[in-house]
Amino acid sequence: MKRIKAIYPGSFDPPTNGHLDLIERGSKIFDELVVAILRNPEKDPLFSVADRRKMLEAMTSDIDNVSVDTFEGLTVDYALRVEARAILRGIRAISDYEYELQMALMNRKLQPGLETVFMLPAEKYSYVSSRLVREVAQLGGSIACLVPDLVERKLREKMDVALKFEKGEAAEGPSKSRKKKA
Repeated sequence: MKRIKAIYPGSFDPPTNGHLDLIERGSKIFDELVVAILRNPEKDPLFSVADRRKMLEAMTSDIDNVSVDTFEGLTVDYALRVEARAILRGIRAISDYEYELQMALMNRKLQPGLETVFMLPAEKYSYVSSRLVREVAQLGGSIACLVPDLVERKLREKMDVALKFEKGEAAEGPSKSRKKKA
């Protein structure tokens, strides 16, 4: 019997409950699922690849058939390297479908033996995207129901540092700000 290995590629910046939902459900369909973080030099990520990897490894540590890896370049080339037979992709809306369909058809053209499997998120995560999570966090809104606790903590840490920097506290440091008060 053939074992089916799949990859779930993405930027995961940051990982969300929607991502975790697809990982958990995908792990029940495939014998092995590799969460593959794309290193995209053209994007300016909020979290480093290493930070995203640590978060995803912590989030998936209790799922035996899931591993986390990173890659650069074409998804189909990475899939071949790790001997995956399928690509798992989430679709939230019609706009996702149009983009993902183009990608799936191009991937099929480049590597005909590699299948793309589309999965819908749970309804409660159908509107969640990393971009929206970042925006809500940057504006001080609650993201508790959108990301795992670990990711929420990491986002708050990032936002606190950014806020301090914006106010000039990071440049002055605690000793300089104390001297001004004296």
